[in-house]
Amino acid sequence: MTSYTFLLVLAIILLSTKVLGLASGKVKMPQVVGALVAGLVLGPSVLNLVIEDSFITVIAEIGVIMLMFSAGLETDLQELKQTGLASLVIACAGVIVPLVGGTALYLIFFDSANDPLYFLKALFVGVILTATSVSITVETLRELGKLKGKVGTAILGAAVIDDILGIVVLTIVSSFTNPDVQISTVLIKIVLFFVFIAIVGFVVYKYFKHLSKSFAAKMHRRVAIYALAFCFLLSYCAEHFFGVADITGSYFAGLLLCNLSNIRDYVARKIDICSYMLFAPVFFASVGIKTNLAGLTPMLLLFALLLLVIAILSKILGCGLGAKLCKFTNHESLCVGVGMVSRGEVALIVAQKGAAVGLVSDTLFAPVILVVIVTTLITPILLKMVMGGKSSTPPAATT
Repeated sequence: MTSYTFLLVLAIILLSTKVLGLASGKVKMPQVVGALVAGLVLGPSVLNLVIEDSFITVIAEIGVIMLMFSAGLETDLQELKQTGLASLVIACAGVIVPLVGGTALYLIFFDSANDPLYFLKALFVGVILTATSVSITVETLRELGKLKGKVGTAILGAAVIDDILGIVVLTIVSSFTNPDVQISTVLIKIVLFFVFIAIVGFVVYKYFKHLSKSFAAKMHRRVAIYALAFCFLLSYCAEHFFGVADITGSYFAGLLLCNLSNIRDYVARKIDICSYMLFAPVFFASVGIKTNLAGLTPMLLLFALLLLVIAILSKILGCGLGAKLCKFTNHESLCVGVGMVSRGEVALIVAQKGAAVGLVSDTLFAPVILVVIVTTLITPILLKMVMGGKSSTPPAATT
């Protein structure tokens, strides 16, 4: 017999994320903070009313894909070209500094105990800290009206490059425990992904440019559906064929359409409505719902707090230094560093990969999750503090 419990779960998530989102807005914080807190309250850490199942996971995944697609649509391509080199430098610094910091903390905090994988486990903690999840940052920048600026574009570009670098580092480290993984194969796939993007992008751009010439009221729905289908297809191809995160594929899908102003604006409006009515709230809540902090012992709590400090400072200092080297101002460099702090679902995925190859123990999951959730919660708050201001045209999520 069909269970309709999922309808109740959706109602609880939508209401709680909106109510707490409005409450966070009342205290001058981005509404996404309230949505994240709602997930914590509903999940096993507090009330345990909602558990993460396959339905929540799928809806949340669609939500983050649509968020990154919207971010791609709203990207200023000319600004991205100008910040391309800066994004590369920022991403490299944002990988190296957390990698060293996380590895060093594990080596200092834990004894080797004749563990042959001791150094690899330490290195993998650093790998987890290299992850960056900008989906929360994207929403916060949109609320602040800063998504299209120099800082917002640099963050998005750096996050895409960061994702690629993270995959390479993850593969290299995990390959030492699994001889079946070929580093050369992964690197070739990454190169082929960008070749694929270039070829498909050229064809799709020409097609949508042709549609834009005859863009009429009767074609609106068709164009929006085509665009969303293209987003999902590129996300699938990125993950399935090339081993690149699906959100990277969705961001590039939006990026390929961002220059077609009339189509872009219409598609962006429709995607925002679809996303903020259902998928985005479930995604934000899922970050908290999947969190269970019951396994934290005093020793692990201390490790988690130290790891949290390193997680925050390593991104701010690393990415901020990278931005400064690219002639960003001190304030812009600080904003870039803060915008890269959030780990989100990317770090959770990396941790799960580590657990699968025996590099992350069950006891280490609780500290990692605490770091993930706190960095995710604190990033929009810090961004609000360092950037200030507010968009004059708030997005659908704030209404």
